[in-house]
Amino acid sequence: MTNILAIAGSPSHPSRTYAILEHAAKTLSQQGLNLDIISVRDIPAEDLAYGRYDSLALEKPKALLEKASGVIIATPIYKAAYTGVLKAFLDLLPQKALAGKVVLPIATGGTIAHLLSVEYALKPVLSELGARHILSTVYAVDKQIQIQPDGSVQLDEEINQRLQDVLKEFALAVNHSQNAAKEFVLAS
Repeated sequence: MTNILAIAGSPSHPSRTYAILEHAAKTLSQQGLNLDIISVRDIPAEDLAYGRYDSLALEKPKALLEKASGVIIATPIYKAAYTGVLKAFLDLLPQKALAGKVVLPIATGGTIAHLLSVEYALKPVLSELGARHILSTVYAVDKQIQIQPDGSVQLDEEINQRLQDVLKEFALAVNHSQNAAKEFVLAS
């Protein structure tokens, strides 16, 4: 089975970022992909702040990341950059933790003015972690994401269509990558 790890980089919960990530997870689960969601806000702040690479709280996220064929990283954009809690988490990952994985960045923000934040702030860090197959970012402005009273999410039609398109691309890329890896192992 294909494993996907979704990483929520929001320091608050509930949040629009987490809601759109859950929406994406539901869509991918309906396509038969096995998906785990972790929230970096659940990792002890002391471990993140003091750079405790050997933290027991990191064992599960690292294990899920290692077995994942694809990774979705969702973050709100604050002050033209992704969150500090996400940066602290990414800093604690092994040097090439994203090598061989398809990566989908999802970002939310209060204004379209921060659209390129993922390009110049997040993607270089993902590349440093070994990501070579980074899909186009889905960036949603807060007003495009409405959290309903029951906790579900209602996406603006335009953002929903862009999300659905990139999730199809993500699922195809992950399955292709996994099949190519299997063929490589069989040929060896």
